[in-house]
Amino acid sequence: MTADIITTFPKVKLMQNEPLSNYTNTKTGGKADFLAFPVSLAEVQELVIYANKQGLPITVIGNASNLIVKDGGIRGLVMILTSMNHVEVKDNEILAESGASLIEVTKVAQRASLTGLEFAAGIPGSVGGAVFMNAGAYGGEISMVADSVTVLTPQATLKTIQRDELDFGYRHSRVQDEGDIVITATFKLQSGNATEIQAKMDDLNARRAAKQPLDLPSCGSVFKRPTGYFAGKLIHDAGLQGYQFGGAQVSTKHAGFIVNVDHATASDYLAVIQHVQGTVLTQAGVQLETEVRIIGEDPV
Repeated sequence: MTADIITTFPKVKLMQNEPLSNYTNTKTGGKADFLAFPVSLAEVQELVIYANKQGLPITVIGNASNLIVKDGGIRGLVMILTSMNHVEVKDNEILAESGASLIEVTKVAQRASLTGLEFAAGIPGSVGGAVFMNAGAYGGEISMVADSVTVLTPQATLKTIQRDELDFGYRHSRVQDEGDIVITATFKLQSGNATEIQAKMDDLNARRAAKQPLDLPSCGSVFKRPTGYFAGKLIHDAGLQGYQFGGAQVSTKHAGFIVNVDHATASDYLAVIQHVQGTVLTQAGVQLETEVRIIGEDPV
């Protein structure tokens, strides 16, 4: 069976020793042993079965917007699902493949006069990543609109998980715990006015552009919101805006972001994160936890 699977690989975009810095929003990250861009559920299944037979660990990446890949790269098979990006509307629901841009899904919702996803208008992640992390902004979270999610298990079987089974929490979902791969998500929305929906999206995007360093590579919001505090304010109050290690810098525009200002490496990012955590803990007594997903191997 393995030979049969291998013969299908020319249909899949497959690379060896490919730098993941070509695909992450930070423009950093080491090499993947194997990198694939499946375009369908069937191709994802084939890749999972093959990786299982070969004993290769599997890592799934969406838009790589809230992600740091260490400079040592990732062993095994990496799948980037952005080619699986079909989005369709049925009544008050939107069915989106995991690689679809969350921003594009909000535009589809607006054109269909469906309200509920406006909060996500500027979130640069994919649908799969948004479900995985329970992405949120401006008072909204994916948990408020996700009705069900279809996933592929580590055993390459398909199953559908309903909203009340997804164990959503702050930047958490059940998908993180079980190693499932998000294939599609169904969002249940409400009928609304397209003009009003667009106005709200425009307002949130304007607020985002005014406050966030969207002109520089970054991994998005780096730290989770500590109970009773705001991470950005703690970092600002600690005098860390502008702190730089290598090419990575605490943004002077928004202290909750770390930006790539001069050919940064992932190790630069991690050094800045560690310094920020240590300084805030010393000065404010608050332990900042990372929201950004950090994966891969340390450099040798």
